[in-house]
Amino acid sequence: MLILDKEVFPRLKLCAGWITPEVVKDLEMDVAAYPYRFLTFGRMHAYLRGVHLPLPCVQHSIRRFEFDAWLLERSGVRCVQHNVRHIEADPAGGYTVDGEYHCRYLIGAGGTRCPVYRSLFREANPRAPELQTVTLEHEFPYDWRDPDCHLWFFDQGMPGYSWYVPKANGYLNVGIGGMAERIKRSGVDIRQHWHHLIARLDRKLAKGAHYDPVGYSYFLRGNVRVVRIGDAFITGDAAGLATRDMCEGIVKGAPYDLADVTGASLGGGIASRLLDWAFTRGVGAAAA
Repeated sequence: MLILDKEVFPRLKLCAGWITPEVVKDLEMDVAAYPYRFLTFGRMHAYLRGVHLPLPCVQHSIRRFEFDAWLLERSGVRCVQHNVRHIEADPAGGYTVDGEYHCRYLIGAGGTRCPVYRSLFREANPRAPELQTVTLEHEFPYDWRDPDCHLWFFDQGMPGYSWYVPKANGYLNVGIGGMAERIKRSGVDIRQHWHHLIARLDRKLAKGAHYDPVGYSYFLRGNVRVVRIGDAFITGDAAGLATRDMCEGIVKGAPYDLADVTGASLGGGIASRLLDWAFTRGVGAAAA
C-alpha cells in the first residue's frame, strides 16, 4: 500500500478537528496512549439567531495534522510526495499513475480536487454547484480560557454557521462556513461575516487574538451514486460526502465501514433534517 500526495504528508490541514465518541470507538483509540493533543469538552453552546442553548455532551477535539500523523504511523503505510497528473486503466487490470506507479486498487481521497475523481469519476458523479460550500478558517496558538465548543447558526443571515473549537495545550480553531451560492446571492461577502465573528470573539472568548484565515471549498452530499468504477474508488470530499446538517464527515449509510471519520453529524433526526433544509433550502436529494 502506498499514499501519493502532492505535499509532504501528514501536512497542515485546516479542520475544526471536532471528533465524536463514535470515532474513538470505531478506530479503537486508546485515548490515554494517544501521543498528541486531545481535548474532551463536556458542554457545547449553540446559538440560533441569538437564542443561547447550552447542551451537555461528550465530544473531543484534535489537531488534524497530528491525527493524520497518528493514523499514518499506526497503519505503517509508506507515503511519497508526488503530484498526480495522469491516471490510466491498464488493459490487464489495475492502474498506472504518471507512468511510474502501478496498482491493482486505486482509492481517491484527495479532497475536492482529487485527481482520481477528476480522471475517472467526474462524468459519472457530476457535482451540484448549489451544494458547494465556502469556508474561512484559522488554527493558531492561543491561551484560551473557555474549554467548551461554541457554534453560531445563521448569525447575521449567514446561510451556515461559525465555530470556536479549543484544542489541548493552547491551540484554538475558529472558522465560518456556508453555502457558496446563497452567500453570493445575499450580497454579503463571507469576509464580512468573518469580521463579524472575530469582533464577537474579541469581546470575550479570544480577546486580542490575531487572525490570518485561509479559505477553501467542498461539496455537500447530493446524489452520490457511483463510488466505484472497476477497481477504483473515491471517498470523503473526493466523492462529496459531507453531511447535510453540520457539513462535515462521512455520511452514515455510505458504502464504507467507518462513518463520521473526520467530523460530526447530528445523526439524521429532526434537528439534522431541519439544518439540512435551512442550509440548502431543499436542494437536491437529502442524504439517506
